Amino acid sequence: LLRNPTYLRLWLAGAVGNGMRWLELLVVGIFTYDLTHSSFLVAVMTVARTLPMLLLGAFAGVVGEAVNRKVLLVVQMLVMAATAAVLGALAVTGWIRVWHLALGGAVAGLAWTNELSVRRRMIGESVMPEQVGPAIAFDTLTASVARVIGPLLGGALFEILGLAGAYLLSAALYLGAGALACSLDFRQERRRLSIARIPADLAEGLALARANRAVLAVIAISIIANSCGFPYSALVAPLGLHEFAVSPLLVGLLASAEPTGATLAGIAFSAGWLRLDRRYGMIRGSFLFFSALIVLALTPWYGLAVGIMVIGGFGTAAFSIMQTTLILTEAPAALRSRVMGLVTVCIGTGPLGVLAIGALAAWLSPARAILIMAVLGLAGLVLILTRLVARPA
Repeated sequence: LLRNPTYLRLWLAGAVGNGMRWLELLVVGIFTYDLTHSSFLVAVMTVARTLPMLLLGAFAGVVGEAVNRKVLLVVQMLVMAATAAVLGALAVTGWIRVWHLALGGAVAGLAWTNELSVRRRMIGESVMPEQVGPAIAFDTLTASVARVIGPLLGGALFEILGLAGAYLLSAALYLGAGALACSLDFRQERRRLSIARIPADLAEGLALARANRAVLAVIAISIIANSCGFPYSALVAPLGLHEFAVSPLLVGLLASAEPTGATLAGIAFSAGWLRLDRRYGMIRGSFLFFSALIVLALTPWYGLAVGIMVIGGFGTAAFSIMQTTLILTEAPAALRSRVMGLVTVCIGTGPLGVLAIGALAAWLSPARAILIMAVLGLAGLVLILTRLVARPA
């Protein structure tokens, strides 16, 4: 795969984008909690970055079919580089405020709405059809590695250089990723973007999702995972600092535990040592992830929390690989970006879960908030398993 120059550039751009995304989320969480001691405001910072995906994800899918995807990818990287540079400069001068971070996160989140419908789709188009599964598995593995390195690097940089150092490094790496995207040799068939036709385009994507049980299951599981499961990451900083009373560096280690497990699983899936069942792989992985969250919420021991989230990472790897692979293999080529846009909207439901888990944490505690959301997520998965996955077509 890495001998394919188009795939190589797309892969590197994704590695940088994912790594810096998680670095910024961690340092913003630590800075906000240190300044305000509010778990809810930490959650709001995550909402600011992910809410654009809910509001605009479907439109990004329509645009990704009509506008040159290479241009969209370059713009995405340059917007995130400029945003990080401005926030880094504000931090250097000491003028940085929490609302600056929220606004910067919203701008970066707006750019990030293109990730599935643009870069991930381009990966599927840059390889032979029989390589789509391994290509997505390796890209997912890399995203998991980035989720390990990003928080660890963010925690270390925050201790040594503060918020400014983290954002200025992020800006430099985004610029490098933008340069890589500029050198892509990529061609696509485009159709004219018609504002008046956008509702009909969205309706076509929805019709396919309703008619195809595999696509509908992907959408339903994505909503459950992103609204009830992944919002736990918004509480990693207060969980580590308050519940476990550890340093920012160890908070970064806790944040990187689940993606470490996803990395190990990604290696096994990419190498063919483990195989995913097309029908049950995504939901089984989701069950494992939510079970790990329940143990995380109940344990009083930091070491056990890190270990169980490594195991949970095997579940998120299966979830992420099948989320993209099923869309690329089940949806017709003419509708893939639109269906990817619908999945982006599902990912964008995360802010609702983040607000809910943040409010629960402020009312109860970070650990109890994670527990309640995980139990709700498991209940939703049971419903999907019995209604969509296990029933014969």
